[in-house]
Amino acid sequence: MSRSNQQSCCGVIEEARLQVHERRVHKRQPWIVLKFAVGLTVAVNAYAAYVYVGIFCRDMIVKNQSALGSQALGIVFLTVFCILLLMVSWSYVMVVTTSPGYAINLVKKTDSPGQQLARAQLSSTLDDPPGMSYELLSPKGDPSQNASDTRTKREGRNDRLQAPSTSGKNVNLAPPAAPEAAPQEMVFVLANPETLRVTNQAPLPPENPYQTSLHPPPPMFSRQPSTKPILLPEYRYCSKDKIVKPPRAHHCRACGTCVLKYDHHCPWIGHCVGAFNHKFFVNFVQWAAILGFWIFATLLGLNIKSQRKFLAPDINPQHIAVMALSALFGIFCFLMFMTQVHLIMLNQTTVESLAFRSMKEREQATLAHMHSWYEIRAKRQTQKNWDEEWGRIDKEGNLWWLGSSRENWEGVMGKNVWWWFLPVGHGLQDGLSYPTNPRFDKQGRLRRRGEWPPDLR
Repeated sequence: MSRSNQQSCCGVIEEARLQVHERRVHKRQPWIVLKFAVGLTVAVNAYAAYVYVGIFCRDMIVKNQSALGSQALGIVFLTVFCILLLMVSWSYVMVVTTSPGYAINLVKKTDSPGQQLARAQLSSTLDDPPGMSYELLSPKGDPSQNASDTRTKREGRNDRLQAPSTSGKNVNLAPPAAPEAAPQEMVFVLANPETLRVTNQAPLPPENPYQTSLHPPPPMFSRQPSTKPILLPEYRYCSKDKIVKPPRAHHCRACGTCVLKYDHHCPWIGHCVGAFNHKFFVNFVQWAAILGFWIFATLLGLNIKSQRKFLAPDINPQHIAVMALSALFGIFCFLMFMTQVHLIMLNQTTVESLAFRSMKEREQATLAHMHSWYEIRAKRQTQKNWDEEWGRIDKEGNLWWLGSSRENWEGVMGKNVWWWFLPVGHGLQDGLSYPTNPRFDKQGRLRRRGEWPPDLR
């Protein structure tokens, strides 16, 4: 096989592979796949409850020979376990049955904002005859005048070609016209969400965020926040759902749709954690961590005590299995709970925290170029100077920072203190609109401290 044929074959295979990957990425997972982990979670908890209640507590209550404690201790352990299991089950049912909030159900489908503006502007400024493509019209001068001139020239050419002659042939009585200039390319420049200009010039560069700044642009080694205007509709349009996503909404590949205030997709609940079930998810991991640690601590403590007193010759294998499951489950839920509490206090989602983490990593790389590894004090001073200029990354530099950790927490968990622990109530946010940090401009870009409102500087 020749080299060209090999390259062509490899290109076809690579293109097919990319197409298959694209379909898999953007295809919603089957229902059985999404809900499989839910059934597995229920089965594991049911088995743990059977071992703890049916073997561990029952042996103590009925005073079996294999009991690891007294009857009173068994009743106390059973009561506490039932209360914790009730809270875990209640929270789990709420987070599984509550939709995270899908943008497609609350936002109407629409075309891309750029297509809408182009269609509206062209329909009002260009007078195209049916079947004529507007790319053939010259953008100079009045478009209607250009169209009439084109028709006049065409009619004149037809008259000259059809003028009769004495020889019976069509002759051109007029001197040959000068060749027409090639039509210039029309470029659509999106100036802002409300207007669209048609011009034959090159596209204008993006707006310089430091053009109206009170200070010059930052030096090379400095904190450089993102200048992407994330609040503009052009940056929030989802080509999959054909909608302009509300703020903080993201498209979930597993669910195949946009989720309001998308935090992450959790396979253990069968769908995403979003605007409407975020609170219940926090309640679930909170109570699940407590239940897991309770099972592990009581089983481990009594088994060790019985071995020291030689009351039980062998440890029940099912006790060991449940201790291992409860330890893993408790540690996982505890870490998840602490992570969620930290992010909620900062008013960040898991997806948004990744952007802040990347920014911190870039900042650390910049500091490594500026200072040697042992210049710890100099690095801290440089970072302090950046914070004085731009604000702290996780707080003043967060578009959704509400001003205090308490306000951020109440926005998700509600103002009622009982709601913080019980899977009832709701947060203060509707999932469609969120108050923004006044330290940012209207397009969602961070400004320097000198440009903040006076009371925030």
